[in-house]
Amino acid sequence: MLELAIKGSKRYYGLLAVLAGIAGAGVLVWLWQLQVGLGITGMSRDVSWGFYIAQFTFLVGVAAGGVMVVLPYYLHDYKAFGRITVLGEFLAIAAITMCLLFILVDLGQPMRMLNVIFYASPHSMLFWDMIVLNGYLFLNIVIGWNVLEAERNDTGYPKWIKPLIYLSIPWAVGIHTVTAYLYCGLPGRGFWLTAILAPRFLASAFAAGPALLILLCLIIRKFTDFDPGKEQIQTLARIVTYALIINVFFFLCEVFVAVYSNIPEHMDHLQYLFFGLHGHNSLVPFMWTSMFLMFVAIIMLLPPKNRQNESLLAVSCVLVFVGTWIDKGLGMISGGFVPNPLHEVHEYAPTIPELIVTLGVWAAGFLVLAVLFKIAVSVKEEVRA
Repeated sequence: MLELAIKGSKRYYGLLAVLAGIAGAGVLVWLWQLQVGLGITGMSRDVSWGFYIAQFTFLVGVAAGGVMVVLPYYLHDYKAFGRITVLGEFLAIAAITMCLLFILVDLGQPMRMLNVIFYASPHSMLFWDMIVLNGYLFLNIVIGWNVLEAERNDTGYPKWIKPLIYLSIPWAVGIHTVTAYLYCGLPGRGFWLTAILAPRFLASAFAAGPALLILLCLIIRKFTDFDPGKEQIQTLARIVTYALIINVFFFLCEVFVAVYSNIPEHMDHLQYLFFGLHGHNSLVPFMWTSMFLMFVAIIMLLPPKNRQNESLLAVSCVLVFVGTWIDKGLGMISGGFVPNPLHEVHEYAPTIPELIVTLGVWAAGFLVLAVLFKIAVSVKEEVRA
C-alpha cells in the first residue's frame, strides 16, 4: 500500500512540500540548539519544562482520543465507525510521533534517551511513559495497517490482530494516565498534586482528539471522493460535547478545592494563571481566553441543531481544540512551575528558536498524517469504486 502515498494531485504534493519545508527549518534550528544548548530556550532553573513538554502533554491526549472511535467499533460493534476507525488510528500514530519528537528536542542531548533503557527503573514514571508511548505507537501501526490491508483485499483481518485491538483500548487510557502521573507524582508542585489530574487529562483528550478528527473528516470530504459519513461525524460531535463538559467540570472542582481550602500551595498557582501574582500576569489573557473558548464551545455544541450544522460544528471543534491546547499546553505546565516552591515568581515565555522548533515538529507530524491519510483514503476510494 505504500505506493499509494506517492500517487497524488499537485495540491497533495504542494502540501507535502510546505510541511517538509517547515519541518526542515525546525531541524536547522534544533541543530543550532544542539550546539549552543537549551540556553536558547526560555527555560530556566525554575521552569525546567517548557513549550516542548507542553506540546508533548497535549498531543498525548490527541493520541489517546483515538480510542473514542476504536472502542465503539471493536468492542461494541458500532459498525458506522468502521469508515473512520483507521483514520483515528493513523491520527494516533502521527500524534505519538510528535510526542516522541518533542521529548527528543527537549532533552538537549538525544543520547540521554538511552539512559531510560540503560538505567531502567520501575519506580520511574519516565520509564513507564517510554513503555506506554512506544507500545501504543507499535499497536496502532500494526493494527491500522493490517486492518486497512484486509479492507483493501476484501478479507477479514488476521485473528491475531484481535487481542492487540483489545489491548490497545486500555493502553490508550494508560498513555495519558501515566503522563498525568509524571506531574501529580511530584509532591513539591502543589498545582499538579491532585488525584483528579489523570481524569482531567483524559476528559480533555476525549474532547480535543475527536474534535481534530472531525475537522480532518470534513477536510477529507471536501477534497477527496471519500465521505467519512454524517452519522460518524455527529456521533463524534456528541462525544466531544460531553467530554468537554466533563473537562470543565473537573477544572471547576479543582478551583473549588483550592479556593475553599485557601491553601497557598494551590491558590497561588490559580491566582497567577487567572489574576496575576506579585505583578506578573503574562498568562492571564491566555487562560481567560481558554475558559471563554471552552464555554462558548459548550453552548454551541449542546443544541443538536447546532451540531447538525457542519459549519457551526467546524467552528466549535476549532474552539475546543484551541481552548484545550491553551489550558493544557500553556497553563498546565507554566502554572505548575510558577510560582516555585518558595512562592517566588520567575515567568516563562518561549523564545523564537523554541517556536520554530515546535512548528517544525508539528509540521513533521502533519507530514506523517498527510501520508497516512492519503493511503487510507485511497484504499477506501478503491474499495468503494
